[in-house]
Amino acid sequence: MLAKLRQEKGFTLIELVIIIVILGILAAVAIPKYQDISAEARAAAARASLGNVRSGITIFYANQAVKTGYAIWPTQIQLETSGVVMEQTYPPNPYQLLTNAPDSIVTGVTKGTIIGSRGGWAYNEVTGELWLNTSTTDITENLW
Repeated sequence: MLAKLRQEKGFTLIELVIIIVILGILAAVAIPKYQDISAEARAAAARASLGNVRSGITIFYANQAVKTGYAIWPTQIQLETSGVVMEQTYPPNPYQLLTNAPDSIVTGVTKGTIIGSRGGWAYNEVTGELWLNTSTTDITENLW
């Protein structure tokens, strides 16, 4: 009977505990790395979106100078209308929650100043400046 029990194959309790400890250590190292990558991806998406919309605003400004002889920045309504400044709708603010209008544009006055609690983007149509209308601790994306 004892010979039969010893011939069965499987993992011992100690081997299973060692595997669980190793997996715990790997998880403890991997989770913070994943969070860093997520933060970097969000920052890259925000900077890319900001660059794309700013590019569209500048191209609109240059086209107005060529077509009309007067270089003017787009109004907020022109900026929000698809096909005028941007061919498609402008992207949402990656730092904004979806429940709080991440694709809205509010009238801004001073770059870096958060306007209300709506989030999205802030645009000054006098200067053509556009910035993210959110400010995350230690990132201050509204100053980009």
